[in-house]
Amino acid sequence: MKPTDFSKYISDFVSRYLPHEKGVSNNTIIAYRDTFVLLIEFLQKEKKIKIEKLTLDKVTKKVILEYLDWLQNIRNCGNATRNARLAAIHSFYRFLQQESLEHLYQCQNILSIRFKRSQNKSITYLTIEAMKLLLQQPDHTTLKGRRDLALLSLMYDTGARVQEIIDLTPSMLRLDTPPVIKIIGKGKKARVVPMLDAQTGHLKNYLKENRLDTASANMYPLFFNSRKEKLTRAGIHYIVQKYFKKARAANKMMLPDKISCHSLRHSKAMHLLQAGVNLVYIRDILGHVSVQTTEIYARADSKQKRKALEKAYVNINPDETANWTKNENLMMWLKKF
Repeated sequence: MKPTDFSKYISDFVSRYLPHEKGVSNNTIIAYRDTFVLLIEFLQKEKKIKIEKLTLDKVTKKVILEYLDWLQNIRNCGNATRNARLAAIHSFYRFLQQESLEHLYQCQNILSIRFKRSQNKSITYLTIEAMKLLLQQPDHTTLKGRRDLALLSLMYDTGARVQEIIDLTPSMLRLDTPPVIKIIGKGKKARVVPMLDAQTGHLKNYLKENRLDTASANMYPLFFNSRKEKLTRAGIHYIVQKYFKKARAANKMMLPDKISCHSLRHSKAMHLLQAGVNLVYIRDILGHVSVQTTEIYARADSKQKRKALEKAYVNINPDETANWTKNENLMMWLKKF
């Protein structure tokens, strides 16, 4: 069976363009791949188009819009998920218009599809006291408890994303003076994050206890499971939720109803902001491309807003203290008011 132009360009996009020309991460490739897996599923089920007969000319702007509606109406996806799928589709058609000029008009049609405005979610973060309570939960007397303490401490101290923590190896640590950590972020962009000596205590003990401080262990996963395999997203999520539930049981009022792994990253950013650290430095620590992304923390921090308002406040309101006590007849004063 002769391959169709759709299968040719999709396979080229996923296997060559994304990893080698764009240099995107494996997670991005998987997300883009899933977008087109769902698109093929939609075309087969809803449009009755067999995969062996699927050609580019059958995937029109109208079909893509119907696919996006199907995601929301049938699969119950929100605007954010719809926009993520559309971003993957846009990326493919930007690639296609460079590879095949004969499809230029079709590509521009599909690239004209707009993203839906999605509601900004509030940032969930822990106060400094709540963060201390969370880090008190791992059992220091067990090997796994000490690993979890080192993991949670490092997630908070560096503000790293979950995948960035998963990908860490001992070779990316420099725990001499001054201690720093090299983190590989989105788009395989590296950043060096400084750490304080006080932050590295648990990590040094963890490395020594697990013999990760030797040259032969340089490329091992920094955090691993009982099978010596690096932790997964699900594994780290389980660890965070395990100790969050314990902390909440200890003090329900101090912690929010729920948190995610990303909440530790949010917490670090908010604490840096509240300590007066410049947004540019916070951007570099978190690995944001633009300081505009980091500004969400400034907008979310009501405490900082209140301090700014109080600092600039000038009392221009008249004194509204009632002076009816100077009038012998309260009823007469009220009627004249």
